[in-house]
Amino acid sequence: MTVTGGPKPKAVQVADALREDIKRMKPGDRLPSQRELIDRFGYASQTIQNGLAMLRSEGLVVSAGNLGNFVGDGTAPQNDVRDEINEIRSLIQALAERVEALEERSTVSGA
Repeated sequence: MTVTGGPKPKAVQVADALREDIKRMKPGDRLPSQRELIDRFGYASQTIQNGLAMLRSEGLVVSAGNLGNFVGDGTAPQNDVRDEINEIRSLIQALAERVEALEERSTVSGA
């Protein structure tokens, strides 16, 4: 028997909540910073990034690198190698932060 209707993954929850926010915004409006979204949802940065990635794939969000994320016009983006490289860089940075946090915890606990 397959169970359905279970809790949504956290990244999907982020995407759903931001999708509702975007309905009240116009293209070009700036979304809250990643730090603000982490504080709002209480989730890890990677979870926030995954939620934003879902919205980028739908064309609802456009990333402008260090400038932040902005409301898109709803058109799905064309695959651009630069965007893919930026996404990979973002994922690597998030992984590096997670490894650093794990190393700090293992040092503190004396492991």
